[in-house]
Amino acid sequence: MDPIIFDQDCRLCGRLASFLDTVKQHHPSYHARPVAPFGDPRARLLVVGLAPGMHGANATGRPFTGDYAGLLLYQALYEFGYSNQPLSASLHDGLMLSDCRITNAVKCLPPQNKPNGAEINLCNSFLAAELSTLPRQAVILALGGIAHQAVLKAYQLKLKAHPFAHNAVHALPDNRYLIDSYHSSRYNIQTKRLNKSQFNEVFHNIDRLLGRPDNGCKGNL
Repeated sequence: MDPIIFDQDCRLCGRLASFLDTVKQHHPSYHARPVAPFGDPRARLLVVGLAPGMHGANATGRPFTGDYAGLLLYQALYEFGYSNQPLSASLHDGLMLSDCRITNAVKCLPPQNKPNGAEINLCNSFLAAELSTLPRQAVILALGGIAHQAVLKAYQLKLKAHPFAHNAVHALPDNRYLIDSYHSSRYNIQTKRLNKSQFNEVFHNIDRLLGRPDNGCKGNL
């Protein structure tokens, strides 16, 4: 993969690099390195999360794989025709994405799942490079406020002009769109801030923006 978009050996953020070293000592089998984007390199839909989870992407090496936050996301991707299966368990489970790619605003696991501002800013150059590869009229799905802000920063757009709101759509340069969703985290699901119906509404909106036939949840590819 182009190192401008992703650097497997990146150690720009000292705190994160040191934390990953410690995690690797305690969990030798874990990936515990920057997590690469996953999916179709020509995708029109880019899903942007916050950062790898400790026992999910940080362990498996694939975004939203092996943790709770991936359950709702991969189910929706399957039902709306972007994936060949509804679960993402490991790198070797046979899952494939079509017209969709998943990345993170911060590529490394942060302590307590909370990257600081400097870390988000340092990693933003990778996100900006990835966004520049998207085709015209692409759609970017931001899962949560930090991902939303990271996309705007990559485009050098002002947050005040594009406030985060669930299922809100924001016009971007090159006829692209940013659409927001509450993050599919365990906390948001258990507190009922986000449910499957609300998440499906976001994907119906994505279908409309991409000009895909909207026949409800479409099932596997």
